[in-house]
Amino acid sequence: MIAFIVTTIVCFIAYLLLTTGSGNLGLWSIEEIIFGLVLSILAGFVAKNLFVKKSLRMLNPVRWGAFIVYLFYFFYEMAKANFDVAYRVITGKINPGIVKISPGLKTDLGAAMLANSITLTPGTLSVDIDEDSNDLYIHWINVKDEALKKKPVDPKYVSAGFVKWIRRIAE
Repeated sequence: MIAFIVTTIVCFIAYLLLTTGSGNLGLWSIEEIIFGLVLSILAGFVAKNLFVKKSLRMLNPVRWGAFIVYLFYFFYEMAKANFDVAYRVITGKINPGIVKISPGLKTDLGAAMLANSITLTPGTLSVDIDEDSNDLYIHWINVKDEALKKKPVDPKYVSAGFVKWIRRIAE
């Protein structure tokens, strides 16, 4: 029952955020609120076991605060990577390769967040995840020689400080 309620509330909040400013009753119309509530109840019923598993750790507001800070950090790192890739395209100074990193993340959510963050950052692409150890194989546009001295490669070279923030959020 708690999974249904949590999923319904999260879906309704997401619906309200996505439809803000489109109504005549404050920010929403009464029809939108009713429709959003009905959709959220249906989504809560269907997805209750997908969104909330056995642990309710993602309901902790501190984790959500860390996630918001992580988003700002991620967009900053993504902007830096855009400039780096533009520089490499213009100058042709690339040294592509596939490297293995061991971030030491314990949860599947953490590994998925890291893989997606790396893939969304220009110049890197998550190629594979070792399901047993959560090690990632990353295609990197500019493999640095000092990064290759240690096998597997230190995650700080490829994923900046993503691992530190993802641990705060997902573990």
